[in-house]
Amino acid sequence: MLATSFTGTLSERHGNAVERIPTPRRLVDWLAVNGLAVQSCTPAQLELARELRESIHTAATAAAIGDALPTPAVRVINDRSIQGRAAAVLTPEGNRRWRLGSATRVEDALGVIAADAISIIAGERDGRLALCASPTCRAAFFDTSQSRTRKWCDMNTCGNRQKKARFNANQRKNIGD
Repeated sequence: MLATSFTGTLSERHGNAVERIPTPRRLVDWLAVNGLAVQSCTPAQLELARELRESIHTAATAAAIGDALPTPAVRVINDRSIQGRAAAVLTPEGNRRWRLGSATRVEDALGVIAADAISIIAGERDGRLALCASPTCRAAFFDTSQSRTRKWCDMNTCGNRQKKARFNANQRKNIGD
């Protein structure tokens, strides 16, 4: 899921935001890894991507807690979706791939991400939007687990930290007993 992966490109470490796409080149790399290869990206396109990321996060968070979707976030998501000209194509292996209108068109790639976010937020996918249980994260994520009871956006980061903190607290408690 592109949209939920994309919102993870700004994460928190110890309460401080960490930008994982700090340069246009890093956005080009992230898009390539996620099947949306473009040749280049301008600083203005990077800002469009960041605005989309923040809007998806805002709308997904609102949807996860049952609030009304903020109009500015919805407007940005819709604008990016409309401006993209990507087309879904079927590979001989039976997989869906995205064909961008132009190899250098970041807007097409952002349109794919926006369309993915719309599908998730609108409830068209099998799963549920949730917020990470980590008090230092609270990222919105799409839970596709069988029971739909996943607690953390990523088990390897937030989940691991919470389990380690609980273990250490229990160790301190046991030493004090």
